[in-house]
Amino acid sequence: MATVKRVVREFKEDNTTDWAAALTYYAVLSLFPAIIAMVSIVGLVGNPQTVTRTLLDIVAQLGPETGVQTFRGPIEQVTSNRSGAGIGLIIGILLALNAASNYVGAFMRASNQQYEVDEGRPFWKLRPLQIGITLVTLILVAITAMALVATGPVAEAVGNAIGLGSTAISIWQIAKWPVLLAIVSLVISILYYAAPNAKIKGFKFVTVGSAIALGVWLLASVLFALYVANFGSYNKTYGTLGGVIGFLVWVWITNIAILLGNKVNAERERTDQLKAGDERAEAEIQLPERDAPKLEKRPKTA
Repeated sequence: MATVKRVVREFKEDNTTDWAAALTYYAVLSLFPAIIAMVSIVGLVGNPQTVTRTLLDIVAQLGPETGVQTFRGPIEQVTSNRSGAGIGLIIGILLALNAASNYVGAFMRASNQQYEVDEGRPFWKLRPLQIGITLVTLILVAITAMALVATGPVAEAVGNAIGLGSTAISIWQIAKWPVLLAIVSLVISILYYAAPNAKIKGFKFVTVGSAIALGVWLLASVLFALYVANFGSYNKTYGTLGGVIGFLVWVWITNIAILLGNKVNAERERTDQLKAGDERAEAEIQLPERDAPKLEKRPKTA
């Protein structure tokens, strides 16, 4: 209960909704560079158009469908225009990754505030880390999407062979969701572990914070989709921009859920330290920094 109270208090004091808005801004700026990078990577081994359509269909089932449909045309145009190989392709992927990693950089700054640490990692270490996290995330998403594309026809063929028919497809449609949620949980856990300039005790595939973030995100996404479909007036208020506004609100809600989960992990660390008798944790979470900032750059309040 003490952890819950601290999470609620710190959620307000850290201006979490403002941070979520900032992350939404960076997420939108990173969207198309991320798609370009992923399409370039997928294009080496598969069909990027099919993979992109699969991902858009999944997002449409989770978030506001009108927002996804608004972006579908431009995204598919970007997908169909990608071509090339060799050095030019590699340079293109690196440039796209560099732009897409801005979201990770913003999340690192938010995470440092949540863990009450200052950023001390030098640029030559921080920037490759941001790009690396972005690359790993895109590869995981691409592999998952390609697996879904490949296994759908397989499930149908197996169903026809053993006499299940369309039942096999229904089973596959249900069975794919635990896999998708596991991948999302893994991506969130990677962010939680690598983002703050604080030494987190060992990487965990699932943490209490990531589980809460995933649960809150799913529930909020369903409720928001129902609201937009039945009660929302975005199209009436904003006209053709209604779908875009709905999508932005959904991304903002998503970032609130992710930041909430990260704060839960941080406050659990504080609670463990207080239980161990370290009273300093009441004022500041006592975790060693990965890289200590230079004294002249450290704020006077630290």
